Amino acid sequence: MKTANLGALFAMELIALGAVAAYGFTRDVPTALSLLLGFIGLAVMITTWALFGSPKAKYKTSGPSRVVFEVIWFGAGVAALALMGAYVWAAAFAALCVASKTLAVTWNQ
Repeated sequence: MKTANLGALFAMELIALGAVAAYGFTRDVPTALSLLLGFIGLAVMITTWALFGSPKAKYKTSGPSRVVFEVIWFGAGVAALALMGAYVWAAAFAALCVASKTLAVTWNQ
């Protein structure tokens, strides 16, 4: 069960990245601008995860600051899905995040 949760945590990271990128790529703007928005969103998400969220992060977060970081980071994925009109997927992703992060804290992952 713990291994499955680690897999879910990794999948959640990828879903958040993909949702933010997809939101930028699907804007109703000229193609060059939508590509720019998608890649900028992706770059911001990757950079913040590398600096603050990854196990090898330069500026590790813990305790309350980690909770705030993860709420904002995964919340960006939920918001991107909702802004694209995928409300059911946004709600499902939010529920998965809450359940999986609760288990991760309980199991000290």
